[in-house]
Amino acid sequence: MFESAEIGHAIDKETYEAEVPALREALLEAQFELKQQARFPVIVLINGIEGAGKGETVKLLNEWMDPRLIEVRTFDQQSDEELARPPAWRYWRALPAKGRMGIFFGNWYSQMLQGRVHGEFKDAVLDQAISGAERLELMLCDEGALIFKFWFHLSKKQMKARLKALKDDPLHSWRISPLDWQQSETYDRFVRFGERVLRRTSRDYAPWHVIEGVDPHYRSLAVGKILLEGLQAALKSTGPAERQTNIAPLGHSIDGLSLLGSLDLSKRLEKKDYEEQLITEQARLAGLLRDKQMRRHALVAVFEGNDAAGKGGAIRRVAAALDPRQYRIVPIAAPTEDERAQPYLWRFWRHIPVRGKFTVFDRSWYGRVLVERVEGFCSQADWMRAYGEINDFEEQLRNAGVVVVKFWLSIDKDTQLERFQEREQIPFKRFKITEEDWRNRDKWEVYAEAVGDMVDRTSTEIAPWTLIEANDKRWARVKVLRTLNEALEAAFAKHKK
Repeated sequence: MFESAEIGHAIDKETYEAEVPALREALLEAQFELKQQARFPVIVLINGIEGAGKGETVKLLNEWMDPRLIEVRTFDQQSDEELARPPAWRYWRALPAKGRMGIFFGNWYSQMLQGRVHGEFKDAVLDQAISGAERLELMLCDEGALIFKFWFHLSKKQMKARLKALKDDPLHSWRISPLDWQQSETYDRFVRFGERVLRRTSRDYAPWHVIEGVDPHYRSLAVGKILLEGLQAALKSTGPAERQTNIAPLGHSIDGLSLLGSLDLSKRLEKKDYEEQLITEQARLAGLLRDKQMRRHALVAVFEGNDAAGKGGAIRRVAAALDPRQYRIVPIAAPTEDERAQPYLWRFWRHIPVRGKFTVFDRSWYGRVLVERVEGFCSQADWMRAYGEINDFEEQLRNAGVVVVKFWLSIDKDTQLERFQEREQIPFKRFKITEEDWRNRDKWEVYAEAVGDMVDRTSTEIAPWTLIEANDKRWARVKVLRTLNEALEAAFAKHKK
C-alpha cells in the first residue's frame, strides 16, 4: 500500500505557485458552501510518519482556507478527565458540527498504532480496535459526516536522510522531536502495523489517501485537491449515500402474546412493607456508591416507560438516598439546534460520568427507536441501524467500567387513563400532562410494538433491560432501587475475581 508513496513525486516551484491561487479560491468557495448548507461536518484524520509534513500541510490548509471554520485537535496524552471515561469520549466531544471541519492529530488510529508498536497489547487487541474504528466511522458517515483519512509517508531511507540533514543544521536541529528519534528506531514495526490498519479500514465511505511526504509542493497540492474533490462531490449530492442495512427482520410473537402483555401488572406492595423495603434499599445504594470499589466504576441508569408510568417518582426515590454531589440527572427532550448539528449519540456521550459518579437519564438514546421511529422523525434506515449502534455504545461503556442499568416502566391503558385524568384535576400536577401525551396514547399499540423490538434487540448480557411492573408505584420504586443495588454488587464481585 505504501509503495506508491515512494516513487519520488515532485512539483517545481513555478508549477506550484501557478496552481495554488485557483485551488485556494475553489477551497474557500467549497468551505463557504459547506457553511451555508450546514448539512454535514467534515472530519480529517492526519496520520503517518513523523517528519512527512503533517503539521506543515495542516498549517498551509489553515492559510488557504478560513481557519475560523476549522477546528484542529491534537489527542496526545490523556488527561485525568479523559482517563476516567471510556476511550471514545475524548473524540466524541471534539466532533465538529455540521458546516464545520475538524482536523484530528493523534486520533484513534494513532492510539492503536502506538500501543501495538510499543508492545502494550497483542494483535487481537489491535484487531478489536480496528473493528471499533470501522464501526465508529460507518456510524459517523451514516449520520452524514464526510471523512478524509490521510497517511503521510516517508521511506526509511528518506526519514533517515531528513534526520541527518536536520541534525547537522544548527539553525533547524530544534525541529527534531523525541518522537522523531523514537520512530526512527521503530520504523519497520510502525509501517508494518500501519499497513495492516490501512488495509482493514480503507472503505468506500472513508478511504485512506497515502501522501508522499518528501516534496512539500506535491503533498500540499495533493491534499488540497483531494479535499476539494471530496467536498464538491458531497456538496452537490442531495444527502448521504444510502447503504444496505444488514439487519434481520423484526420479530413477532409466535403465540400472539406481546412482551409487555406478559408482565404481571397486579404486583403490589403494602404501605408498611414499602416503607421498610424502600429505606433498606436506599441505605444499600448509598453504601454502594460510597464503597471504594466505585473508584473503578461509574453508574448509568436509563429510565424509559409509558407516559405517566412513574419515572419521575422512581428517580426521586433514587436521588433521595444520595448526596447530590454523587449523581446527576439528565432529562432528555427534543434535541436543541446544537444537538441536531451533531451525530445522534453525541448528546449522550457528552454526559457520560467519570468513575465514582452516577448519571440518571430521564429518557435516553432509545428515543431513536421509540418516539423517532413511531412519529417518523427519522427514516427507517436510521432507526433500524440504531439497534446495533446502541449496543456498540453500551459495550464501550461497559468495557470502561460503566455499569449500565436500563428500566422500562410499564403500566396498562386503564391505569394510564386514571393518572392522566388525575393530573388534569390536581393543580400542581397539571404541568405533567400535555396534548402530546394524549396523542401518544392513541398510538398505544404502535409504541408497544416498538418497545418489544427495542427490548428484543438491545437487551444484552452487557446491558440487559429490566421491565418494571409499574401499576403500583410502590412496587416499581423498590424494584428500581433493588435492581440498581444488585447491578453494582455484581460489578464489584466480578472485579474482585
